[in-house]
Amino acid sequence: EGVMKKYGILLIGCGYIGCEHLKDIYYRPEFEIVAVVDKSEERAALAAKKYNALSYGKDYKPFLSDKRIQIVIIATYPDTHLKIAKECLLYGKHVLCEKPIARTFEESLKFYNMALKSKCKVQVAYILRHNKSYHKIKELIDSKIIGELKVIRMVQNQHISDWSRYCSLLENCMPIVDCGVHYIDIVRWFTGSEITKVSGFGTKIDEDSPKYNYTIMNFETENGCQGFYESCWSRNIGAQNVKEFIGTEGRITLTLAKHRGEEIADGDLIRIYPKDSEEYRSICYKSVYKDMYAQILSLINSIENDTPTVPSLEDVFKAQQIALEAEKAILNKIPVSVESHGVMPLKEKDKMSVF
Repeated sequence: EGVMKKYGILLIGCGYIGCEHLKDIYYRPEFEIVAVVDKSEERAALAAKKYNALSYGKDYKPFLSDKRIQIVIIATYPDTHLKIAKECLLYGKHVLCEKPIARTFEESLKFYNMALKSKCKVQVAYILRHNKSYHKIKELIDSKIIGELKVIRMVQNQHISDWSRYCSLLENCMPIVDCGVHYIDIVRWFTGSEITKVSGFGTKIDEDSPKYNYTIMNFETENGCQGFYESCWSRNIGAQNVKEFIGTEGRITLTLAKHRGEEIADGDLIRIYPKDSEEYRSICYKSVYKDMYAQILSLINSIENDTPTVPSLEDVFKAQQIALEAEKAILNKIPVSVESHGVMPLKEKDKMSVF
C-alpha cells in the first residue's frame, strides 16, 4: 500500500525459506523478480519458472552489478551471510537477510557493524515482528489485562520427515540459535526488558544429528520475568507448539490457526484468562504466520523514509548474542550472565574493523 516505485529483486538461495520469500511477492506489481540463484542450477531453474524470474544462475556475483536489482534477499545458510551481505552492500544493494545473521559472535558483531555503517538498508528476517497476532498480544500485555508479565512458556517442536534438510541446518546451528533468535526477540519485545541470564540443556535424540537437536533455554529478565523456550527437530518427537504468557492477574495463550482443529478459517486463537473474572475471553485473529509481504514492505518503508528497520539492528544483534550465549550455556552446562544486558558496547576499534 502506497508503494509506487518498482523494486527489482535478486534471491540468493532457492530452498524452502527462499521460495517462501518469493511466494507472496512475485505477482505483486511493485516487485520484479530479476534473478534467482542457487548452488543447484536445477533448483534455481525451477524457482525461476515457478516465480516468473527473468533469469537464474548458480553464482550471484554477476547479478550484483545489474542496475535493475535494488534488493537482495539472502536465504542461504548462516555461515555465508556475512560474506554475501558484505558484497551486496559494496554494490549498493539493500539487503533482506535470513536469520541468524552468523554462526559466531565475532561474525555477528562484524555483520551488525557493517549494517550500521552502510548507506543501504539491512533488514533481518525476524518474521514474528510482522505477525498481527503477536502485535495483538503485545498490546494486551501492555494494557495490563494480565497484570505484570511473570512467566513466558514457548515450545516449538517439529516432527521431521525431510531429515536430510534438517541435518544440513543442524550442520550450521542448533535449533536454540536458528529458531531461538525469534523467541528471544519476542521476550525482549513483550517484557520491555533485557535478558540478564540464560541457562539450559540439550541432547541428540537422533544419533546421526550433527549437533544437539533437542534444546531448552531458560531465561531471566531484568524486570523479573522468567521462562523457557524449547525447540527440537527430530524424527522421533511429536510436533508441539505452545505460546503462553502468564501474569500476576491472568494469562494469554496463542494457538495458530493450523493447530486449532476446528474453526481454522477464523484464524489464530488468542485466549485471555483474567483470574478475577474466571471466564475465558477468545479473540479470533486473521494473521499470516510468515507475512513475507509485510516484511519486505517494512524494508521498503525503511529505504524510502530513511527510518530504522523493524526490528532495529540493535534488537537483531541483541537476540543473536543471547542465542549464542544460550548455546554456550547448554554446551558447557553452566548458566551464563548476559553482559551489558544483551548487547556489547560498540567500541571505536570495533567500528573500524568492519570487514
